Amino acid sequence: MIYSPNAVYQSALETSKTTRLFVRHEIIPTRNDILWHIEKGIVRNLTFTEDGTLITLGYWSSGDLVGYPLSSVNPYQIQCLTNVETSVLPPQLWHQDIDAFVSHIQEVEKLLTIVHTKPISLRLWQFLVWLSKKFGRDVEQGKLIEFYTTHQEIAETLNMSRVTVTRTLQQFETEGILFRYKRRLILKL
Repeated sequence: MIYSPNAVYQSALETSKTTRLFVRHEIIPTRNDILWHIEKGIVRNLTFTEDGTLITLGYWSSGDLVGYPLSSVNPYQIQCLTNVETSVLPPQLWHQDIDAFVSHIQEVEKLLTIVHTKPISLRLWQFLVWLSKKFGRDVEQGKLIEFYTTHQEIAETLNMSRVTVTRTLQQFETEGILFRYKRRLILKL
């Protein structure tokens, strides 16, 4: 039998197309040699401090890559925020997804910039705008963020209290720049 790099690539590609389904709030398993390609749905990756404080590292959806090989933090988790469909991207194919790696870095930098924005009302607004660009669609009233996120999840991401998030969202509603629709948010941009 003659060795063929193309045959190895094809075999790896077929292996990677094995899809796994996860439900909202389920934790996707992580390993040092596995990257998950998000086919459908939304996840966030996170870690915890020694005192148990949760730190959100990013939000990811269709076309994005997530997994322990992209991180240097421990512990590291991938939590489903919606029902999620994934496929495994084996190490021998990682070099083929350079665009996804670059996008990953850029999104982390955007989120890091938002988390350090002051005042906190601007931080929250910029975060909502970022979510609407990444996970939103245009509707008559503005930009609908396509998934439900809790005030607690927002607070954990932005290093704010849940009460502050709730009050600030109410302030945005009073100002007419934010609307609620079936537990989701619409931004008037």
